[in-house]
Amino acid sequence: MKKLICACTAALLAASMLAGCGGQTSAPASGASEPASQASDGSYVVGVCQLAPHPALDAATQGFQDALTEALGDQVTIEVKNAAGDSPTCATIVNGFVSSGVDLIMANATASLQAAVAATSDIPVLGTSVTEYGVALGIEDFSGTVGTNVSGTSDLAPLDQQAAMLKEWFPDAKTVGLLYCSAEPNSQYQVDVVQAELEKLGYTCTQYSFSDTNDMASVTQNAADNSDVIYVPTDNTVANNTGVVDNICRPAGVPVIAGEEGICSGCGVATLSISYYDLGVATGEMAVKILTGEANVAEMPIEYAPQFTKKYNEAICADLGLTVPEGYEAIAAE
Repeated sequence: MKKLICACTAALLAASMLAGCGGQTSAPASGASEPASQASDGSYVVGVCQLAPHPALDAATQGFQDALTEALGDQVTIEVKNAAGDSPTCATIVNGFVSSGVDLIMANATASLQAAVAATSDIPVLGTSVTEYGVALGIEDFSGTVGTNVSGTSDLAPLDQQAAMLKEWFPDAKTVGLLYCSAEPNSQYQVDVVQAELEKLGYTCTQYSFSDTNDMASVTQNAADNSDVIYVPTDNTVANNTGVVDNICRPAGVPVIAGEEGICSGCGVATLSISYYDLGVATGEMAVKILTGEANVAEMPIEYAPQFTKKYNEAICADLGLTVPEGYEAIAAE
């Protein structure tokens, strides 16, 4: 009996020691400045949730993939999934990534970022093509660093310079309509800032918001009927439906100043453009640092595009009879 008791005690001690060792070798917390958990073959799995198929978002995803594969090669597997413009699908996608235990999630566009933040507080999340993180995540007095498992890159172009660009093109205009989707908080942020800047320049501004694609055409028509110029921010709904805006505004002779190149190529006359591919590359470089333990995601500030280019839509400018100011580059035809 004593031998049996001793044997049982030894087995329990051995089990507790194994459990302690197991705790030491478990995956580190996502915010830790240690390498992310790897598979037994030393590889990483990264999930990408892109809100919609669109040239700007596509370019950001491609830049992200290229940066990761250049740095990590066969060590990294990248799973790209597209929500086809449906925000609830973003939640389904990121929940799948969380369930499968990916090492990092890249969220392309605001709705994807919000879904990822709701899905996990442990897995590192990097956003891209997100305009203002404080607005997107409901953080008051945002300092530039989220401080949790979230960081990323912003596609925000200087809004005061966008207002100045509108003045450069249309100094004699009186009324500006600000067209955007009310379901996108970053769009609201942009039009509020741009409106304040335009009003300083002497314009009368009116906001025209639509809730979704169902009322987009009617709201756009109202804006075109009552505006000399229309401003559209980096709005995902407009980006996916530039044909709706163009089919109303161009025949009416109402020019559109766009917040980014993809929208401008579809319905605008001019934009202050960034390279979404380069933005994706920057996001990928951040991911490499997180995965390899070089950086702590909780301490990484949001990064911004390093440069901006004035661009114009040659076809629409010609149709509207507009003279292009000096210093603008034509958007390359697709």
